[in-house]
Amino acid sequence: MKVIFMGTPDFSVGTLEALIAAGHEITLAVTQPDKPKGRGKSMQYPPVKEAALAHGIEVYQPTRIREPECVENLRKYEVDIIVVVAFGQILPKEILEMPKYGCINVHASLLPKYRGAAPIQWAVINGEKRTGVTIQRMAEGIDTGDMILKEEVVLHKEETGGSLFERLAKTGAELCVKTLKAIEEGTATYTPQNHEEATHTTMIKKQLGEMDWTKPAIELERLVRGLNPWPSAYTRLNGKTLKIWKSSVETEEAGESAGSPGTIAVGKDTITVQTGKGRLRLEEVQLEGKKRMQTDAFLRGVNLETGMILGNE
Repeated sequence: MKVIFMGTPDFSVGTLEALIAAGHEITLAVTQPDKPKGRGKSMQYPPVKEAALAHGIEVYQPTRIREPECVENLRKYEVDIIVVVAFGQILPKEILEMPKYGCINVHASLLPKYRGAAPIQWAVINGEKRTGVTIQRMAEGIDTGDMILKEEVVLHKEETGGSLFERLAKTGAELCVKTLKAIEEGTATYTPQNHEEATHTTMIKKQLGEMDWTKPAIELERLVRGLNPWPSAYTRLNGKTLKIWKSSVETEEAGESAGSPGTIAVGKDTITVQTGKGRLRLEEVQLEGKKRMQTDAFLRGVNLETGMILGNE
C-alpha cells in the first residue's frame, strides 16, 4: 500500500520500520516540529524524523495539522491509508476521510480501556495484570474508533513503564502489519467499541512522581515502576531531590508503626520507609547531583539515621 505515516516518539519508530520491511511504500512521514534540548538548547529531531530520513523518506513537520494549508498539502500524496502511532496532534475530519481506507491508529491499550494519553504508564501505576495493543480505525473522538485487531500482553511482576513501552512497541508494529494485510485483502473486521466501558487517562506530569508517603506501600511501589524511566518517582532528603528508581514492598500490612509516613529505618545496607500502610524498601536511588546507585552503595556516601523523615520539610 501507499502510506502516509504519522508519529513522533521512539514508540512509533518500530511500526514505521515494520511497514517498510513489509514492502509498503511510505510516501511521507509526518511528525512534530524539532525541539530544543539540553543545556545548549540545540534543536533535536523527533525519533520518527531520524528514522524516516535514514530511509530516504520525505518528512513534513506541521505545527498544527488542522490548518487548511496542511490538509491540502496531504491531499497531494493520494495514498491508500494513513497510519498514526503516537503522533501527538488530533486529526480533523478532512484528513480522517482523505485516504481510500481511512486512517488507522496503533493504541497501546485494550480499548475501550485507557483511551487518551500515557496508557502504558498508567497500566503499571494502576496495577493492571494485563494490557495490550488495539489497532483502531480512527474517528473524530479521541480513541473512539472501531477496533480492527487486538493483542493482549501480560505484565511482569517487575514491569516498568520503560520495559512495557518496549514490549508494546514491538507488539504494535507486528499487529499493524497484520492489519494492513487484512485491509488490503478485504478480510478486516471492524468492531464498534462499547463506549459505556470506556476509561480515560491523562498526561503524565513531573509532579505526579512526588511520593506521597501517606499512601499504601503497594501503590507507591507501582508508581516507582510506572514512572521509570520518565519522569521518575522522587522525594526530598535534607532539602535535595532524591529520585527513586527501584523499590519493593517490605510489608503491605499496617502493623506496628515505625513513625509517621516518610520516616526511614536504616540498616547496614537497607533503607525502608514507613508509608500510610506498610513499609517500602528503597533499592535503587539517585540523590540530586549524584549518580544512580544501589542502596548499599548510596549508604556508604551519605549520613542517614533511623527516624529521619523524607519529603518536604
